[in-house]
Amino acid sequence: MLRDYPPLVFARLQPGTGYAQPTQAVPEKVAADDAALSVMTDLTRVTAVIILPGDTVDEAHRRMIQRGVRLLLVVDQDRKVVGLITATDILGEGPVLAASERGVRREEVMVRDIMTPWERLEVLDMAHVRASKVGHVVATLRKAGRQHALVVDSDTRGRQTVRGLFSATQIARQLGATIQTSEIARTFSEIEALLSR
Repeated sequence: MLRDYPPLVFARLQPGTGYAQPTQAVPEKVAADDAALSVMTDLTRVTAVIILPGDTVDEAHRRMIQRGVRLLLVVDQDRKVVGLITATDILGEGPVLAASERGVRREEVMVRDIMTPWERLEVLDMAHVRASKVGHVVATLRKAGRQHALVVDSDTRGRQTVRGLFSATQIARQLGATIQTSEIARTFSEIEALLSR
């Protein structure tokens, strides 16, 4: 038999109260020989920032600003990844071209119109990432000419789950670089200069 439990006491919620969110503690400073995982955003520890394909490009941009990210996973109603969209996609000519092609105003352009669809996404395998160093990730991003790379984990049946992502901006910050995120070539030349010190 359970003993008697007194009820807990309620209090009023204070104005301006935030809410807890998962956080990943990343090292402030890293070096090229540090584990690649030290610069990966681990989606088992940080909630992915997502958007639906039918949301507007302007909504995607607002969400990026609000969450302080430059990449959103595009998911369907079942939360399956159908693509991704980056700040470069939104701030480039893509929305204007899509508006022209569809015969709509720029404000009516949807994420699906300019996102990179899943079938065009290349990903890194978590098993390889676990055995890699920061320098390997920088070299990979540089060779691909990309700001971001998705990392997937696979189960025993080979089904993938997006597990994390790498961001050239975050890596540069952790290496102690100041970079211009819109200039990939400059970004990587600055990261390489830091790595060679």
